[in-house]
Amino acid sequence: MKKVLSLVLVCVLLLGLAASASAETVLRMATGYNSKQTGITFDADIAGAGITLADGVTYNTGDLKPTWVELEKILGVKFESLYTGQSANKEFEYWKDRLNEVDMISGTASTLTEYGEAGSIVNLADYMDQLPNFKAYLEANPIVRLSVTGNTNTGAIYFSPYFDGVDDIERMPLMRVDWLQKLLDGDGEFTAEACGNTAAPVYQPYMPLTGKVEIETPTLDGTATEIVTKDYDKAGNIVAKMNEKGSMTGVEAVNMLRTYIDEAYNGYYGTERSNLYMGQNAAWDADELVALLRCVVANPQTLNGTDTVQGLFSREDDNNQRRVDLFRFAGTLFGVRGLEARQDYLYVGVDGKLYDARQQVETYEALARMHDLVLEGLISKAFIDNSKENSGTYLENDLGFMSYDYNQTQTLMNATKLQEGEKYMAVMVPVAKWFDGTEGGVYMRFTESWRSVKTDGWGISKAGVEGNPDKLNAALALIDYAYSEKGQILMSYGPDAFIKTNADGSYVTFLFNGKEMPEIADATREELWAIKTPGNYTNYARQYLGSTLSFVKSQAFEYQCTHDVGREGAGKISVAIGLGTIKHPELALAENSWYTSVPTVLPSTKNENDMLNGYTELTANGKFSSGKGGENVLVNIIAKGFTEEGIGSAEEAAQTVTTAWKGRQYLALKNQAWNRLQAYYATLQ
Repeated sequence: MKKVLSLVLVCVLLLGLAASASAETVLRMATGYNSKQTGITFDADIAGAGITLADGVTYNTGDLKPTWVELEKILGVKFESLYTGQSANKEFEYWKDRLNEVDMISGTASTLTEYGEAGSIVNLADYMDQLPNFKAYLEANPIVRLSVTGNTNTGAIYFSPYFDGVDDIERMPLMRVDWLQKLLDGDGEFTAEACGNTAAPVYQPYMPLTGKVEIETPTLDGTATEIVTKDYDKAGNIVAKMNEKGSMTGVEAVNMLRTYIDEAYNGYYGTERSNLYMGQNAAWDADELVALLRCVVANPQTLNGTDTVQGLFSREDDNNQRRVDLFRFAGTLFGVRGLEARQDYLYVGVDGKLYDARQQVETYEALARMHDLVLEGLISKAFIDNSKENSGTYLENDLGFMSYDYNQTQTLMNATKLQEGEKYMAVMVPVAKWFDGTEGGVYMRFTESWRSVKTDGWGISKAGVEGNPDKLNAALALIDYAYSEKGQILMSYGPDAFIKTNADGSYVTFLFNGKEMPEIADATREELWAIKTPGNYTNYARQYLGSTLSFVKSQAFEYQCTHDVGREGAGKISVAIGLGTIKHPELALAENSWYTSVPTVLPSTKNENDMLNGYTELTANGKFSSGKGGENVLVNIIAKGFTEEGIGSAEEAAQTVTTAWKGRQYLALKNQAWNRLQAYYATLQ
């Protein structure tokens, strides 16, 4: 690997030196992530009166962060930060009428493309001879190439994309598995000195009532696959059985679930029934989760010694940006596409056309099922009330059981918030019925939470570099270096001083996703955990190293900073993906188009964008916002039901979006752009 990296570095250096005609070139950078702490220079809140990092260098407020100091050396340019410390959208909004004052600027992909088409942002496609690494990356990842294409007539590209990891799973189900084991494992019946009662049942079965369902799953040791059978003829459906019984004690509920697992799986899980949910060979589904949640909320005294425990919760129940994770989870539970789409709520159907989850009846049927969980008290009270009370503290206060979130950041709780013996871990993706073109649908594990191009990127201001070829060449050299193999390491790990090396100066490596990647230095690891941002790689990289602000963020660094419990759960999911028992979208035009990842951006024309912006209910600030202070109809339906939106049924909800909110026109415009994009891509083959 050392030789490969050296050759790449030499080639890129030669290119950079050739492109940057003057060592005095200054690039004015209106770039960063989303706050003053996450720019290319140190903010006072981070550096204070001076801060010494693991490289032994002391940095002061206003100094370039280590990654950017290194880039100055490599590229022979100077960087001046003009970043105002806002989100990509707001940063561009601030500068859009003063683009002559900046050279590189953060923005959303759609905005940079829109302004590129208007002549304000440099078309990178015109300079591919100076961007060999970038070009190679696009050629190797077709959906990335489609996502950054701003005009299908010219093949224009107006931004360098950002990847927060790529071609890997993103969000995962997370459970307090110590509670799971306490309830389900062991010989004999479950007993408890005190327990509550389950609520009157509302949720109805999703899985079959009779028959058998066969699921391919990894073996317990993860070395092969095998078929696990759900035998409904023998065991019945657990939700149906619980519903027939009605309200019962927590002890009765647990023993009913234990018996069901033993019978439905013919003793496959033995006395470690928790493996149905948390094992490498897990095969749980939505009904089995509901049964488990009923057991959890009815046994608080056993689990946390109090009178109450919450089932499902979001990271911050009063923050819309986190509340939306529950409708994303609904898609995974009930086999609904588009709820974790890379763009809006779009997905590619088996016929190759785009569809909008907001216009599908099954979307609202899934949300109605989630509302049934609310009515049974299985979703946290703070989520229902959109309340600050207890929001974000359920896990650390032993009050919450399960969420759907990012593994690395959330399993850090095992080190910072949880006590000895407590274990919050990612568990396997659930089994659901997915209509991927298989007649009648197929029961399988599928996740739409798959990493691809993010919605933000960096562009080159045409007015900023106009008349100054040194600036333009320097900006191009920066972009291309970031996509070289060595550049990707720098943009993820920071400079070599933060990486572990051998005596000869080569990197110490480990195998990550089939590729040798560097290990972080011991001093970096110690600093990350003990001094700066305990265990949170992303915050550390952005706030202190100046890496992972854009371009390609490798998950290899993050993986090394993941808590042991986090690696355990994610490792099982990784094995299942590798064995093909978890399906996912592909970053290519898949043979079965249903598996094609929708591009993050589509090349809509100005007239099309104007029309799309006119469908106000469907815009980012409309009724389906994922922003922190926004409102989302899908979240509201989970929390309050259809009546909250003045809607009577799933059919009426879908029809409202399609007709009253102009969803039909919206989708027609998106499909026009999608068809043009596919036709353009065909010309590249």
